[in-house]
Amino acid sequence: MFGFFGKQRVYLDYASAPPVRKEALHAMREAESLFGNPGGLHAEGVEAKRVLEDARERIAAILGVKPRELVFTSGLTEANNLAILGYARGLERMRRTLKGSHWIASAIEHDSVLSCFGEVERLGGEVSYANPNEHGIVTPEEIHRLLKPATVFVSVSWANNEIGTVQPLAKIARALRAYEKAHRSSIAFHADAGQGPLYLPTVVHSLGVDLLSLGSNKLYGPHGTGALFLDQRSLAGKLAGIILGGSQEGGLRAGTENAALALGFVAAFESVARERESESKRLAKLRDTLAHELSERTPRLIVNGDIGHALPHMLNISIPNISSEYIVLALDRAGIAISTKSACREGEDSSHVVAALRGEEWRARNTLRMSLGKDIRKSDISQIVHEITRIVEAYQRFKA
Repeated sequence: MFGFFGKQRVYLDYASAPPVRKEALHAMREAESLFGNPGGLHAEGVEAKRVLEDARERIAAILGVKPRELVFTSGLTEANNLAILGYARGLERMRRTLKGSHWIASAIEHDSVLSCFGEVERLGGEVSYANPNEHGIVTPEEIHRLLKPATVFVSVSWANNEIGTVQPLAKIARALRAYEKAHRSSIAFHADAGQGPLYLPTVVHSLGVDLLSLGSNKLYGPHGTGALFLDQRSLAGKLAGIILGGSQEGGLRAGTENAALALGFVAAFESVARERESESKRLAKLRDTLAHELSERTPRLIVNGDIGHALPHMLNISIPNISSEYIVLALDRAGIAISTKSACREGEDSSHVVAALRGEEWRARNTLRMSLGKDIRKSDISQIVHEITRIVEAYQRFKA
C-alpha cells in the first residue's frame, strides 16, 4: 500500500489503526454540509439529528439491538470508561460508596479497561483479576472461581488486542447468570469488542453481555467516534454519565454529537459486515502461512496464544536473544510496519498479556505483533518472512 511517505510499504499494524475505508470517507464528504447542532429546532439541526439517528439505527441493525440501546462516544476508550466508571458512578449514587462491592476484570485487558478498574479500587471497590490459561483463554471456570455474593461487575474483552484470542463470552455469561440465580445477586457483564466485529458474528444478545464497547477506528472507520451498547432490560437507570454538561445521548454523554463521524462509522461497519466471511477466510490462510514460514526459518520462535482460537488477522510471536524494538525499527527501514504490542503499551519493557501466559520470562519482553488487513497479499507475506529472517540472521552473526 502507498502511505504518507510516498512509497510502497507493507502495513501490518491493522490492530492498532487500519486505514479509513473509502466508503467511510465518501459518507463523511457527503455530510460536509452538516453544520447544524443535532439538538437544534431549526432545519439545520433537524437534518443533523436525522442523519445521526439514521446512523444509530443502522449500527443497531448490524448488532441486532434497539437504537435506543446505543450511546455514541468519542471512541473505544471512552466507551470502556463509560461502561465501567459510569456503572461505578451509578452504584455510588445508590450506595454512596463502592466499599463492599466486588469487581472482576480479566488480567489481559487493554489499558483503557485496566485503568478504569484501578480507579474503582481507588474509590473503595475490591477488584479481582482473572488470569488466562496458557493459550490466552479466560475460562468460565476461572471467572466462577473469583465470584462472590458481592460481585457487581465483570469485564472480559471479546478478543484480546495483542494475541487475538477470542474469549468464550456466552459461556461466561451463562456462568454469571447461574450464579446470580443461586445468590439472588445482580452482575453487569461488559466486553470490550475492539476488533471482534471485524471477523465475528455481531448479534450482541448471543454473547450474553449487558455492555459492549465499540470503536470506529478499529473497524476501518474514522477516528474520534465509537459507541457503547447497554442492555436496557438489565441496566435501566444503573449507569451515570462521566462527561457532564448536557443531556445528549440519553443523558449519558454530554457534548454536541458529530453526525458526520457517525455516518463514516456506520458506512465502514456495514462494509466490514458484508465482507466478514470471505475476508476472515482469506486472512486466516495468510496468517497461518506467515506463522508456519516464520517458525520454519526462525529457531526457537514461539507463537503466543492459540491461533486456532484467535481472530484470523492476528499473529503474536516472540524471538529469543534479539530486541523486539530493534526488529520493528529495522523492518520500518525496510518499508514494513509492525508493532511490539498494543500502541498504548509501546515503550514498556514487556507485554502484560504474554506475561500472563506464564511462559519463559523472555517471551513477554520480545513480543512482535503482526496484524493483517484488507490490503495484505501473499507477496507481502513472503516479504515479511524474508526481512525478519534476514534481520535475525544478521544480528546473530554480529553478536557471534
